[in-house]
Amino acid sequence: METENQKISKRKHGGRKPKLNPAIFRYSIRFNIIDNERFLSLFESSGMKTKAHFIIARIFKEEFKVIKIDRDLVDYHTKLTTLFNQFRRIGINYNQVVKELHTNFSEKKALAFLYKLEKVTLELIQTNKQIITLSHNFSEELQQKKKEDDSKN
Repeated sequence: METENQKISKRKHGGRKPKLNPAIFRYSIRFNIIDNERFLSLFESSGMKTKAHFIIARIFKEEFKVIKIDRDLVDYHTKLTTLFNQFRRIGINYNQVVKELHTNFSEKKALAFLYKLEKVTLELIQTNKQIITLSHNFSEELQQKKKEDDSKN
């Protein structure tokens, strides 16, 4: 028969394994509304997952990354990407239309349609130039904004 000490030593221990260096000391702080808003904005911009890790990093002056997402830039980039995709589709359609005009219509009719197509293409070129100008202006504004942010920090 087994003794009681042998039964205890054979029994498996369930539950979570104990940490090697557990955090057992707790501190409490209180913020007013303004300080809380400032704390939350710093915490969100840090990209950290827990507030405790963020506070420890700030207290012991560990470096942390600040991730800033400019929604205007993201929106502009996505719209510009879709616009360039549409330009590519227009180019493909343009080539198909010219091929069909030459195969299905007489020379005179094909030239008349091509003349109309040329006018619309010139309007498209003007629109493209405006887009390029706006992109350059947006890029310059973004660089100025970045310089201002760097000078503040």
